[in-house]
Amino acid sequence: MTETTARIIDGKVHAERLLTKVKAEVSRLKSEHGLQPGLAVVLVGDDPASQGYVKSKGEQSLAAGMHSVTHRLPADTRLEDLLQLVGDLDADPLIHGILVQLPLPKHLDESAVIAAISPDKDVDGLSVINAGRLVAGLPSLVACTPTGCLILLRETLGDLTGKRAVVVGRSLLVGKPIAQLLLAADCTVTMAHSRTVDLPSVCREADILVAAVGRPRMIRGDWIKPGACVIDVGINRVPFDNPEQAAAGKTKIVGDVHYKEALGVAGWITPAPGGVGPMTVAVLLQNTITAAMRQAGVEA
Repeated sequence: MTETTARIIDGKVHAERLLTKVKAEVSRLKSEHGLQPGLAVVLVGDDPASQGYVKSKGEQSLAAGMHSVTHRLPADTRLEDLLQLVGDLDADPLIHGILVQLPLPKHLDESAVIAAISPDKDVDGLSVINAGRLVAGLPSLVACTPTGCLILLRETLGDLTGKRAVVVGRSLLVGKPIAQLLLAADCTVTMAHSRTVDLPSVCREADILVAAVGRPRMIRGDWIKPGACVIDVGINRVPFDNPEQAAAGKTKIVGDVHYKEALGVAGWITPAPGGVGPMTVAVLLQNTITAAMRQAGVEA
């Protein structure tokens, strides 16, 4: 393995830059239009990771000067009660964006809940209408994590025209929308996944490699084209490499890319954690501003 060559893409730095713009825009909307963007976050159950995400979203939206409400519901909440809450938020003129934190408890139908959110308030960009508008190249609210990935890529590489991009993972939340965003940025895009034949060779073609497959350290260093820009979306909790720490039940977060191996090959890489994650909340607030402006008829 060669010495470390990859430059680290610090998501916190890029997220702070975006949050500064968000705060300025919220202030402008208040002073010029009397409009305060409002975000409602709904958490069902007590999943520790989800609780952390929801807390961060609430704190960041308040810090940006937004109207922010958080609804915490018990894990045994009935679907009809959750849908009633979503309907109430949908009808609330002070709420411009609704986010129901996923995953939901297994007895709740996620697709039914997402469908109940008005596309105009779907700041997570998960509704069928927003997904369809993205594919059609029409104005839409785009899922936060893929949008954050695109911002990182543009701020790192500049113009993306003509670059070969490989997206590993085909989820509705990340893989499919980031592929559409990269196509719109004039990249040549290959969609790959865990069942792609000779996946390492496919990955080696990529100037831009986006890993969103949900398997810890699946993408090895020798799968990466030298000098490529690697965006690792994976968040996987695994035992520590140290046997004593692992035996004690200690775990850590790793991405879908084998980070230490990739450092010696890639040109740029996002760490996990600290790469894509911080961008997700910042984009959520940006989406809420976009939703508020559209609902109020304010020109961008």
